[in-house]
Amino acid sequence: MKRIDGGVTAPQGFLAAGCAAGIKAEEKKDMALVYSNVPCNGAGVFTTNVVKAAPVKWDKFVVEEANYVQAVVINSGVANACTGEEGYQYCVDMAQEVGIELNLPTHTVLVASTGVIGRQLPMDKIKEGIHTLVPMLGDTREHALQAAEAIMTTDTKSKEVAVETEIDGKMVTVAGMCKGSGMIHPNMATMLCFVTTDAAISHKMLQKALSEDVVDTFNMISVDGDTSTNDSVLVLANGLAENSEITEEGEDYNKFCEALHEVMTELSKKIAGDGEGCTCLFEVTVNGAETKEQARTLAKSIVCSNLTKAAIFGHDANWGRILCAMGYSGVQFDPEKVDIYFKSKAGNLKIVENGVDTGYSEEKATEILSQEEVTAIADIKMGTETATAWGCDLTYDYVKINGDYRS
Repeated sequence: MKRIDGGVTAPQGFLAAGCAAGIKAEEKKDMALVYSNVPCNGAGVFTTNVVKAAPVKWDKFVVEEANYVQAVVINSGVANACTGEEGYQYCVDMAQEVGIELNLPTHTVLVASTGVIGRQLPMDKIKEGIHTLVPMLGDTREHALQAAEAIMTTDTKSKEVAVETEIDGKMVTVAGMCKGSGMIHPNMATMLCFVTTDAAISHKMLQKALSEDVVDTFNMISVDGDTSTNDSVLVLANGLAENSEITEEGEDYNKFCEALHEVMTELSKKIAGDGEGCTCLFEVTVNGAETKEQARTLAKSIVCSNLTKAAIFGHDANWGRILCAMGYSGVQFDPEKVDIYFKSKAGNLKIVENGVDTGYSEEKATEILSQEEVTAIADIKMGTETATAWGCDLTYDYVKINGDYRS
């Protein structure tokens, strides 16, 4: 497997486009379209929030009931959440409009929205945007980038990843784009992710791969502890790589899962590292756990701790906050056996051994914590399981951004 420069158009047969439809002010790109030349098997994972946006409801129906999918249309600026029957009908209308333009059945078109909750979509602009997007569709690197830029809200940068791997003697590509910066929390976030692949894989195995992988990727990120109404991860597989279709577990399935995991892990880190107002990506790894779930719970508890996140922003090695967050996580461990390290490109420093301060250099700790990517490692010495979570520091700008988000 190798990383390549690409976005959702990297796999064979996928086209994309992004445009400014006038949903946002200042003529920013705010609509995107991803399309496969041939039908795809589709899979999806969605928000756990009881309040689900209309596009989530529509996409769950399509993924579970449609024989195939072939396109995704996305708007940013308006979430189409808490909009009632009218909002749901607008999803159908969006899918229908794309279907008319691309000669597809309505139920083969997925829909996604992100932005302000409670507002109805400006359907005149949405429909005009669809009419603009279809002729713009293309398979170049620039087309993928335009789509990735069009789905951004408070993101400061577009987020794309692509990898290649060999399956059944064929070169298979898995690629993705996502958006997310705030309202980010384990069990998905105000994030949208779209993965494309030319692998031949059955709907059942594609859904299995996605559902299992999200547990260790998008469910392990947090920016602010809020779980959104619109969170969706959608995967489209069109089979144009012409490998033998993956219909069961085995070597080919494992290779596909490895590639999917690479894409989803990198996209997860890009979201966490672009948290609203943040200055660094904060990674937390818990080692030595008895079970995977114990490791996940501890890692998420640390990465979600506002006091720890504030200390990271201040470049303060206040390790007591880490140990405290572990202590209220709900899992049992012996605090007097815990080792804690801080690591970045500036070095690796053990700050706690068996629950006690090591007498480390505060100056070196500050240097390590002043980098753009910082890792905290906690070893609880109970077993062999490990887990990693991703987040960011908590800054003054987070409050500024969210204090006037609508205005």
